[in-house]
Amino acid sequence: MDSLEGRLLIASPSLLDPNFRRTVVLVTEHSDEGAAGLVLNRPSTAAVSDLVPELEPLVAYEEPVWFGGPVQPNAVLVLGEFVDPRDAAVQLFGSLGFPALDEPEAVVGVTTRRRVFAGYAGWDAGQLEHELGREDWILEPADPDDAFTEEPDELWSAVLRRKGGIYELVARIPEDPSVN
Repeated sequence: MDSLEGRLLIASPSLLDPNFRRTVVLVTEHSDEGAAGLVLNRPSTAAVSDLVPELEPLVAYEEPVWFGGPVQPNAVLVLGEFVDPRDAAVQLFGSLGFPALDEPEAVVGVTTRRRVFAGYAGWDAGQLEHELGREDWILEPADPDDAFTEEPDELWSAVLRRKGGIYELVARIPEDPSVN
């Protein structure tokens, strides 16, 4: 399988795992050894200033820490949109990457947007491919705006509508089908 870096994994309606139900995951790494990504639509109720005050200069006042996934929930990752992607410590795709965090104030000057994540989503070798074979995930190319959504509760539906076709109908499935 070709690398899925820079693609979105959209949880299918049948994926009921509470870690991933109705999530949109940006794949940040994918190889024969496994995959990793960030859940883009799960803000926490805690502000960056409360949980990681040293990163407060990177984000807007009271910006939340986002749940990146269930793996290493105490690990902090910062995703940035870079003016020049070569300034990223780890380039992802397009203008997105992970900055070096030794001088947080310097990151502001080389990025246009930043988001702080706690944890990440991870898959062992072959695990993601198996889940794709079970149709747990729907693939879609990522747009940098997806990573910085201001409407996280709407991202799952919005990306499915953008995909078009039958997925426009899937986007309308209520979270609890019994209320339909």
